Amino acid sequence: MVLTRRSHEAGHRRKFLVVVDDTVECDRAVVFAALRAAHTGGAVVLLHVVEDADFRGFLGVEQVMRAEAEAEARAVLDRVAARIRAMSGLEAEQVVRFGGRATEVRGAIDADEDIAVLVLAAGTGSEGPGPLVTAIGRASGSFPVPVTIVPGHLSDEDIAAIA
Repeated sequence: MVLTRRSHEAGHRRKFLVVVDDTVECDRAVVFAALRAAHTGGAVVLLHVVEDADFRGFLGVEQVMRAEAEAEARAVLDRVAARIRAMSGLEAEQVVRFGGRATEVRGAIDADEDIAVLVLAAGTGSEGPGPLVTAIGRASGSFPVPVTIVPGHLSDEDIAAIA
């Protein structure tokens, strides 16, 4: 089920969703979302998806592995949130979800009616824009919110000029 976006209504504000991962270009999406949200009175939601396929089949160890993965994800999100706070003064929401990345990105959007824009950054390597950009791009015609793809080669100054 897709929720109606409500970011334009009283008591709501437009949220920019950023998928936080270990790619170099992720920081480009973070910078764009933080500056754009600050300039437009919006907010930032940071999403870290833990691929849960790695935990299946370990029975009693699964819960411990999931807890450790969540703690690691929260530490990464805390670091990114501190960068956003220093750059824009905004406090970013932090979300950790378990599953496949494309599925959980869509789930996070469906769960929060104030998320109005998904911000991703394209990789700069010869292997293409990256698996998440590719997967979301394929589904963009049926996506519930606009997707902004930030070129991975832009500097902070370049991003500030367009955000």
